[in-house]
Amino acid sequence: MRLDGPLLRLPSGVLLDLGATAKGLGSDRAARAVQAATGNSASRDRRGVLVSLGGDIATGGTPPAGGWPVLVADEPGAGGPGPVQLIRLERGAVATSSVTCRRWRRGGRVMHHIVDPRTGLPADGPWRTVSVAAATCADANAAATAAVVAGDQAEQWLAGAGLPARLVDHEGGRRYTGGWPEGDGGLLQPPADSHVYRGAGPRGGAR
Repeated sequence: MRLDGPLLRLPSGVLLDLGATAKGLGSDRAARAVQAATGNSASRDRRGVLVSLGGDIATGGTPPAGGWPVLVADEPGAGGPGPVQLIRLERGAVATSSVTCRRWRRGGRVMHHIVDPRTGLPADGPWRTVSVAAATCADANAAATAAVVAGDQAEQWLAGAGLPARLVDHEGGRRYTGGWPEGDGGLLQPPADSHVYRGAGPRGGAR
C-alpha cells in the first residue's frame, strides 16, 4: 500500500477492511445523528445518548446521574475469558481491542486479527486486551489497537497521550493509565479533545 497525500493506493488484488475504524466512526456519527434528531440546538445538551457498535461506545449530551454504566471485558458481552469491570462514563467514548476474538490456526500457530505492520504478523506483545477512553470512539478505537501493537511501549505512549486505559496481559494481570479507575463503579473522564480528528464528537458532549 502507498499513501499519496489523502489518496491510499492498493496493489491489484488487495482489499482493505475498515471494519474496526468504521465501527468507532459509526458510533460517533450515530450518537450525533440521534442528538440532531431529538430537538433543537437549545435542548440537545439536556438529552443523553449512548451508542454501542460491537462494544465500541460513543456518548453525547448529559449522562445519567453518576455517568453511563459500562461493562468492560475481553470481548463484547460479559461472557469472555478475562476479568470484567464496571466503569461509569461521564462523556466521550470507550473502545476495546482484544486478541482473544477472531483467532485461527495456520501452520500450527495461533493467529489473530491485529497485525503488527512492522512484521506483517499478528501482534505478539504482552497485552491480550486494551481498553481506552477518549473524546471520540474513533480516537478510542485507534488508540486501543495501536496499544496492542505497541506492546511494552503501550503504557508510556498512552500516558503521554493523556488517554485513560486498562491493559490486561495474557495471564489476566491488569495495568491502568491516565486515571482509569482500578475498582468497579469508578467514574471515567476522558479528555475533551480529539487526537484523531476534530469536530466529530457527539453534539453536546466532548468534541
